Amino acid sequence: MLSVFQSRLQCAAGGLAVLMAACLAFSSGEAFAQQKHKFSFKAPPGTTKFTQTHLMEVGEAPVYDGLKVVEARGVLVSDYVDGSGNAMTYTVNTMENGDKIFTRGTVMALTSIGSDGARRTSFTSVVALTGGTGKFIGIRGTLRGSGFSDMKSGTSGTQTEGEYWLEK
Repeated sequence: MLSVFQSRLQCAAGGLAVLMAACLAFSSGEAFAQQKHKFSFKAPPGTTKFTQTHLMEVGEAPVYDGLKVVEARGVLVSDYVDGSGNAMTYTVNTMENGDKIFTRGTVMALTSIGSDGARRTSFTSVVALTGGTGKFIGIRGTLRGSGFSDMKSGTSGTQTEGEYWLEK
């Protein structure tokens, strides 16, 4: 049985940043703090790369508010058996002005083997926006996603939707 520990995940956040900027460009001040906003983005295949993955034998234990995201770094800790199982993620999104948005998420992954012998992992996720710095101190929200990963090439694609708001 193998468990995958994703020690560092860097996202190419260009598409996400453009969408976030578009979603939030017209929101500001008091009105923004009280309103819930829709969120949606799609990361095409290959935009996410796993920079480091550790496989360990474990025995039986198995653009917000008009600002672009310039970097997303996170940690993913999983309990996978043959590529299927649950994972917990923690991510810090750094905005172009240096402000940060923090997230915590859960992932459920299912790996199958196709007729050609290739392994494909599909997943669903729920991510909570838990806070931030600067303009995003009171950010809260929930994002739901689904997608796939190719562990051989280290790439992933996802579709995510949800809503967020700024608490006072």
